[in-house]
Amino acid sequence: MAFRIITKTLYLSKSINSTPFQGPKFSSTICSTNSNQISKLFERYGFPPSDLDNFFKKNQFLLNSSFSNVESCLKILYLFSPSNNFVPSIVYNCPRVLDLTFLKNWELGISKLGFSNDSSFTLIQNILEVSRKFELYPDNVLHCIECLKDFRYSSATITRVLEDFPMIITMNEEQIYAKIEFLLGIGIHRSKIDSLIYSFPGILGFGVKNKLKPLISEFTEMGFRPNEIREEIIRNPRILSSELGELSKCLRLLNSLKCRVPIKEKIFKEGAFRASYEVKLRIDCLHKHGLAYRDAFSILWREPRVILYDLKEIDKKINFLINTMKFDIICLVEVPEYLGVHFEKQIVPRYNVIEHLRSKGGIGDEVGLRSLVKFSRLRFYNLYVKPYPDCEKIYGRFENVKVRTRYPEGLWKLFQPPKYPNSKEDLKNIKSFMEQLR
Repeated sequence: MAFRIITKTLYLSKSINSTPFQGPKFSSTICSTNSNQISKLFERYGFPPSDLDNFFKKNQFLLNSSFSNVESCLKILYLFSPSNNFVPSIVYNCPRVLDLTFLKNWELGISKLGFSNDSSFTLIQNILEVSRKFELYPDNVLHCIECLKDFRYSSATITRVLEDFPMIITMNEEQIYAKIEFLLGIGIHRSKIDSLIYSFPGILGFGVKNKLKPLISEFTEMGFRPNEIREEIIRNPRILSSELGELSKCLRLLNSLKCRVPIKEKIFKEGAFRASYEVKLRIDCLHKHGLAYRDAFSILWREPRVILYDLKEIDKKINFLINTMKFDIICLVEVPEYLGVHFEKQIVPRYNVIEHLRSKGGIGDEVGLRSLVKFSRLRFYNLYVKPYPDCEKIYGRFENVKVRTRYPEGLWKLFQPPKYPNSKEDLKNIKSFMEQLR
């Protein structure tokens, strides 16, 4: 009996394993049809066809949604802003915004916020993205706007805040007022707070206890007076975005500079506080391009002229170095002088000459960045331009320039020894001397 049961069990398990699993059958034609319809729908609203396949792979829920719901969502989004870029921009940044219930609530409530049809789509996009992420509704945003109006912010400032710092709609009244109270506490007049927030809305996102107050304490420890700190914050409130300890390091770098007096005077022309912040901006610029903070500080210490150049000029030089000259960014650590020389007068002409010679096969050895930058104008001219007449116009540095002589013309005549007439005795002596030589 036991043998019969075991045999039956083995037979059943074998038959089960040999029978293939029959899952639910989906029609691939239906799925592909829905996908094609949704793709064409997205193309009508300005989505590039080349990006749609990758976009749908990351957001499979769109292909599983009904065509009518997706179409209704896109129609509502288009009503918010008829700009051609609005719908693709917000959907790429926040695909979950394509929720019909969410958008219907906002379709009815967007008019309550009081935005005109001329409002930038960035403002509406930011509000919708933050609201979708934190599940907020028009009433929540309206309450935040009313709160800002109660604090006597102008309409222009409120619009600017919602554009640049949309997270404000997640904050309550006490959190917003804490920033105003801080600004009043450091001596900024109430009438200037509106313009200050307009120029830098990010202040509203900083914590008072863990960010703003320690930062003011650091400025005081650096030796700056409260009046000086207040004036610099009013002039440029982005100073408050500095991390703790940043400006202290920048000031120590400035105090340790060993450069020519005229350069140092230009750096400190507007005061040590502003000079420290200018150093901070250039450190951030170099770090943005891939340099470590330590290397960025080293470059500024060895080449202080970088502090005097505009940030756009520095970006232009670095982009030219990487994209055109094909050097690595780390080369700036070895040759920081590259950032201190003039772009149009020195970097571009010298590079054009070297490229011209390289294309003709006139250069045997590779010319490095050090040779391009550190050679004097005359030495570079004598090495790479003067032997090749076709490089004269490319370089343009000494073209049609008359080289000045060491002395004025005709001055050599004054240094000739005076001529004295030969006397009869001199002639007799010369003849007798010549006769002896015979």
